[in-house]
Amino acid sequence: MTIHRPGLPDDLPKAEILWARWALIAAVRADSTEEAAGRGYRSGHWIDTDGLHWDDSGCTWWTLSRMGAGRFVLYGEDEASKVKWHQPPIDMLAGAPDWLPYAELHDRIEGSEVGSVYWYAAGVWARAPYPDDLGDDGLECGMGGLADRDEVLGALVPHLTEPVDGPSIDSLLADAESYRLKPDLLLERLRSETTLDPPPDRDAAARTLAAAGITTQRPINPKLDVR
Repeated sequence: MTIHRPGLPDDLPKAEILWARWALIAAVRADSTEEAAGRGYRSGHWIDTDGLHWDDSGCTWWTLSRMGAGRFVLYGEDEASKVKWHQPPIDMLAGAPDWLPYAELHDRIEGSEVGSVYWYAAGVWARAPYPDDLGDDGLECGMGGLADRDEVLGALVPHLTEPVDGPSIDSLLADAESYRLKPDLLLERLRSETTLDPPPDRDAAARTLAAAGITTQRPINPKLDVR
């Protein structure tokens, strides 16, 4: 899936699909060590009461939050973004709806932590207008791996076994995208022998799946119910 520089709202998959892909990667990479810490700096993909997060411990961090039925907000930063350095300044919240988490966004924008903000309602993504001379807003570098389904599959492969019988990794992803994933089918496929660090944690993965609500089971946290 092509993402322009700067990004266009139509470059992103529907928010429900983006949420499902992000949550599935967070589940197969879930680490109870970080989960148990509950504080301090965290990296990788994870979910909490604010939504889904991605931080590469370097120049990229993003958050996808659900703001009610059919409403999402995506915001974050990649060093490729030229938005916060543009002159005259760009108002990243111009035209934004009144249901965005403004306290959080204003705090981060004032701290020069945000490179772009996108919001989603009624099946459509939107963002503030950009000037014609803006080169990049960081969306491609930050979200390219989640917007492209083949890249998501590639990210799942090191963490899951591909059985002779049973659903393929592609089928598991399709089930997650349709919010009908059977947790046991995924959990039993987490690699037990791997060079990945940290190794897979099935309990942490199960909690992530339940919180994200992409399975046939009800989510543990109703605030994160995306169905």
